[in-house]
Amino acid sequence: MGKPDFTKSFLLGMDHFNAREFWEAHEAWETIWLVAESDVEQFLQGMIQIAAAYHHVQRGTYRGAVRLFAAGLGRLEAFSADFCGVDRAGMELAARRDREWLERASLAPAEPLEERKYPKLRAAAGAPIAPPSLQW
Repeated sequence: MGKPDFTKSFLLGMDHFNAREFWEAHEAWETIWLVAESDVEQFLQGMIQIAAAYHHVQRGTYRGAVRLFAAGLGRLEAFSADFCGVDRAGMELAARRDREWLERASLAPAEPLEERKYPKLRAAAGAPIAPPSLQW
């Protein structure tokens, strides 16, 4: 049995992420993460952890969010800004900002994160959404 369609699954996850459906983004990316056999596995795990962190932010379980932001950002550091054809710059900037916001608030912010502050993902200019090689 072959692997799932990387592009289809990744784009589905991006659509969910951009709609602030972070659990669903996590699930879409997990389908390809579970079968990844290269560095793509670490990249997908970082993306999943950031999505899970924002899921925790939405639920108000901030301690989990801080831990997942740190883990996800740490995993993504090893990859170029447009790895797999996705522009993550805005997402990573927002994740750092939001991790610091939660740490400053001692994990108890007075107000929830404003809807407009949730990040969006975009396709990188001139690059298709795809793994870096056929052997992913």
